[in-house]
Amino acid sequence: MSKKLLHKTSKAYLIFALLLLLVAAPLFYILIEKLYIDDADEALLLHKNEFIQYSVKNLKTTDVPIWNKFNRDIKIIKATSLKKDSLFYTFYYDTLYNENEPYRELRLPIKIEGKSYTYSARINLVETSDLIESIAILFLVIISLLLIGLFFISKRLSLNLWKPFYKTLLQIEQFEIDKSNLPQFAETDTEEFNRLNQSIQKLIEKNTSIYRGQREFIENAAHELQTPLAVFQAKIDTLIQRNDVTQEQSEILSSLNDNVSKLNRLNKNLLLLSKIENDHYANKQTFYLKEAIEKNLGFFIEQAAAKNISIKTDIDPSFSIVSNPVLAEVLISNLFLNALKHNISNGQITITFSNQLLSFSNTGLPTTLTTDKLFNRFSKSNTSEHGNGLGLAIVKKIVDSNDWTIRYNFNHNFHCFTIDFRKF
Repeated sequence: MSKKLLHKTSKAYLIFALLLLLVAAPLFYILIEKLYIDDADEALLLHKNEFIQYSVKNLKTTDVPIWNKFNRDIKIIKATSLKKDSLFYTFYYDTLYNENEPYRELRLPIKIEGKSYTYSARINLVETSDLIESIAILFLVIISLLLIGLFFISKRLSLNLWKPFYKTLLQIEQFEIDKSNLPQFAETDTEEFNRLNQSIQKLIEKNTSIYRGQREFIENAAHELQTPLAVFQAKIDTLIQRNDVTQEQSEILSSLNDNVSKLNRLNKNLLLLSKIENDHYANKQTFYLKEAIEKNLGFFIEQAAAKNISIKTDIDPSFSIVSNPVLAEVLISNLFLNALKHNISNGQITITFSNQLLSFSNTGLPTTLTTDKLFNRFSKSNTSEHGNGLGLAIVKKIVDSNDWTIRYNFNHNFHCFTIDFRKF
């Protein structure tokens, strides 16, 4: 499933923000903790230097108990095997809070009146730890708010930035080359979008001009061919009716007559397509579908009888449609012709209507047709057919001009063309 560009960029931004939080939060906590430990060590070393410089030389062994009594965090204890300064973590029981609390402690060997002692200074890390946690939480909250704010600001900004693009996209989606509604792209303050709009405008104008030129050429050519084809047909009919025509000449004339008839049908179909595309049949009115079908039914029953094909109908007489009557008649006629042409001897044609769905079903080849080019002009399911391949193309054009839909399916050995008159 495809996703919007904005969703993709937002997702990438969100993933980056989460990864940044996961990495930055513990790293920030570790760095802050290290800074505070370094600060505690620096304070312990400062107290040591002050003690060595100002206090130890004036102390006597008899003053040690008094010193220890009035100094809570700096003690003079019995000598240990310690040879040099030592900084380490330790825990001491706090009688006030009835719990062990973490400390950073410094110990070093000293001499008082020639006797060996150990200097012990400590700093409580509980307040430091609480402060670090508070700073870390504050950092996390600020970074989270910053990232969330940036995310929504970026999303909002992106929506505004991409508005011209979506407007352009909407106009392109609604554009139909066979209609006169050329898109009008508004000027934007973004250079790239202006360039895009200008390029699309030029492309549409160029292709529309080419399309209209081709359409006018087909219509003009079809009009111009009508007269010479009619004259050609009349001349052939005259020659066929002559008494001095030999058998060989008669066969040649018959072949020419068939080809002229085919050219006439092709010319009329091309002219019809051109008129539909030029909204020549824009005048619409309401009429009953059953009447339009029964108007052609008698003729096609006679045609079907030649191949022993039966025709069954089940049409709601009360259902009406809004369309151009001429186009509706052409639509039904072409569906009838398609069902007859591609049928088999002793076959069947069924015409039904239910739930605003008109279906023409017919027996025929026991394989499904290729649907991707079924409604294309000059497309034939069988190259040996005598038709010009415009019948279903005309049906599709008529359906599209009325905002209906048509679909094909092969079910239970029946080829079914269904027109949906519902407009969504």
